[in-house]
Amino acid sequence: MQTTDSKHYKPPMKFGLGGVPFGNEFSVLTDRNVIDTLEAAWTAGVRYFDTSPWYGLGLAERRLGSFLHTRNRSDYILSSKVGKLLKASRQNNAKEYFPFTLSPNDVTFDYTAAGVRRSVEDSLQRLGVDALDIVFVHDLSPDNPYLPTAWEEQFDIACNGAFPELTRMREEGLIKGWGLGVNTPEPILKLLDVADADICLLASQYSLIDHKNALDQVFPAARAKGVSFVIGSALNAGFISGSARYNYGKENYKIPPAFIEKREKLREVAAKYGVDLRSAALQFSAAPDVASALIVGASSEQQVLADCCSMQTRIVAEFWAELKERKLIERNAAVPA
Repeated sequence: MQTTDSKHYKPPMKFGLGGVPFGNEFSVLTDRNVIDTLEAAWTAGVRYFDTSPWYGLGLAERRLGSFLHTRNRSDYILSSKVGKLLKASRQNNAKEYFPFTLSPNDVTFDYTAAGVRRSVEDSLQRLGVDALDIVFVHDLSPDNPYLPTAWEEQFDIACNGAFPELTRMREEGLIKGWGLGVNTPEPILKLLDVADADICLLASQYSLIDHKNALDQVFPAARAKGVSFVIGSALNAGFISGSARYNYGKENYKIPPAFIEKREKLREVAAKYGVDLRSAALQFSAAPDVASALIVGASSEQQVLADCCSMQTRIVAEFWAELKERKLIERNAAVPA
């Protein structure tokens, strides 16, 4: 299933389902809600699924696994993350991070080689599968307030531990590819200088609202190394489609006024051309040549089907041209054909 255009692994499908909502990140979902959403995604042809131990402290992986473990493993691509280890405890700290989760687990950060091996093994058990395709080193980033020490110190631990261990796991055939999964550019740029990664999860950094730095700094550096991206949070955690939350902050919390103003201008142009802004946002984030795949979270059958339809909707070229003319997107930004 690996593509052959470079020595670095790329998922063979361009669209996937993100697992953040399945950990009750923003609201309570029942197991039935999650299974119905996954069933709808599978029926619609989705075959790439992304999750993490962090999402609900094990809850998202357990729920995804209850669905996937009955499917043929060769029929889908699966990515999860490392950097956080879970341990069951009656006095657990789960609700400190996820108020809506029912997880019994405590979490500790561990970017060592042994921690990576343990994390992958634990994820496989929670998921009920025998292999991961992609592993992302998660939240090793300056925006993470929960790291036990400065992110640079944790990054150095990963340089000597997680990164070479994941390279070994790739060479052993245990995984197909690895990289970082972060919300800021600095760790990715640093990774490209110190390790032979394949693919990174670029979250909250390439959307209609905010994409200039990725275009000018991150993408050129990645191209030079043959590294591609899974693009996440194309809607800025629902902001573009109308949420009062920007990225993963609390609702109505410190949303930059310039972003709210830009959203209104985007809506004006979309209305002029009869374009669904949500569809435009998803297609825009999937358009760069370094974007191997786009993952989008969904918490209902209706949402995941809308996402799938959005990726197939034709958007007139004049819409993109006017966005560039009005400087709402960068002149050098790729747009859907």
